[in-house]
Amino acid sequence: MLKLKDLYQGFRDPETIANLAQQIATTAKRLNEKIYVMEVCGGHTHTIMKYGLNQLLPDNIEFVHGPGCPVCIMPKERIDHAALLAQQPNVILVTLGDMIRVPGSKGSLAQFRSQGCDIRPIYDPLDTLNIAKQNPDKQVIFFAIGFETSTPMTAVLIEQSIVQGLDNLLFHVNHVLVPPAIDAVMADKQTKVNAFIGPAHVSVISGAKIYRPAAEQYHTPVVVSGFEPVDVMESILRIVQQRADGIAEVDVQYSRAVTEQGNLSAQNLVNKFMQVRPSFRWRGLGPLTDSALQLKPEYAHLDAEVVYQDLLAVADIDDHKACQCGDILRGLAKPKDCKVFGRGCSPETPLGSCMVSSEGACNAYYRYNGV
Repeated sequence: MLKLKDLYQGFRDPETIANLAQQIATTAKRLNEKIYVMEVCGGHTHTIMKYGLNQLLPDNIEFVHGPGCPVCIMPKERIDHAALLAQQPNVILVTLGDMIRVPGSKGSLAQFRSQGCDIRPIYDPLDTLNIAKQNPDKQVIFFAIGFETSTPMTAVLIEQSIVQGLDNLLFHVNHVLVPPAIDAVMADKQTKVNAFIGPAHVSVISGAKIYRPAAEQYHTPVVVSGFEPVDVMESILRIVQQRADGIAEVDVQYSRAVTEQGNLSAQNLVNKFMQVRPSFRWRGLGPLTDSALQLKPEYAHLDAEVVYQDLLAVADIDDHKACQCGDILRGLAKPKDCKVFGRGCSPETPLGSCMVSSEGACNAYYRYNGV
C-alpha cells in the first residue's frame, strides 16, 4: 500500500523534475516572446526558491512574485485596529499565528503582547470557542485573515458562536479575494505579467471558475497548481504550451482536489454570513474594489468594526519609505532590488510584510537564496 510520505516524495522526485525542465526548455523554443509567470501565492514562491526551480527554466521564462499571502497584503491600519482592540480593558484578541509579528504603525501585536495585552495566536480558529467559554467575563475578538481558503472556517466559527449562544465573541473580518488582485496587477501599465499560477487551495473552495474572467479579459493563461515541485514544474509546462499555441485558458493541474465549481457547501456557508466589501486597501496594491469580505448587516452586533467604530477611525498608513514591498507585491521588483533587504530588514527585524510573513517573497529569498 502506498504511504502518504512516498506519494509526496514522488512529487519531489529529481528525475521527474529534470524531465519536466527538459520538456519546458524544448517547448519554450517555439516562443516568440518572454513569459513572465506570476505565482499569486507565497506557498508557490517558497517551493520555487527552496527547490531552485527558477534556475531550471530557460532564459525566456521568468517568475514574478505576486501578492503572496493575506498577511503580506494586510495594511498597517488594519494591524493598528487589532492593536487598539487588544489594548481595551477586558479584551482578549485572538488571531492566526502569522499575524503576530507583522509591523503596524506603532509596533507588532507581539510587541503589544509583551506589554501586557492579552493577545493569543492560534492555528485552529475553532479554538476561539473554548477561549470565549473559558472567559465569560471578557470580550473575545477574533481577528480573521485569509484568502478564500480559510474564509469557510471563520464562517463555521460564526455559526458555532451563534448556536452555542456565546455573547462575548466578536469578529474583525479581513478576508480577501484573489481575482481582484489579479485584476490590479494586470491593470498596472508597468506590468510584464502574461501568465499566472493560481493557488490550488483557493480553488478547492472557490473552484477554477473564479479565474476564467481574467484568462478571457487579459488573454492570459492561468494554471491552478499544487504546491509541490513537480506540481509547479508541470504547471509551467502547461503555461508554456498555451503561450506557444497562442491560447489562454484556465487549466487545472491540481485535478486531484480542484473542480470547476469548488466546494458549494463552503461557499454557501460563507455567503450566509458575509458579503463583498465595496473597497479594501491592500498593502502594496492600494484600494481594490470588491476585493474583500465583511459581515452582513444582520450580523452587525457581531462585527467588531461596528461595535468599536469610534475607536477604529484611523487613517490609512503607508509603509516605511525604504521598504519596496509595494513593488514586490505587484511584481515590479524582486526582493534583492530593495536597498534594505538583508540589511535593515530581515526575518528577525522586518520592515515590511514581505519579510515577516512565512509566505512572503522576501522571507523566501532570505531563507533560501541568501543576502
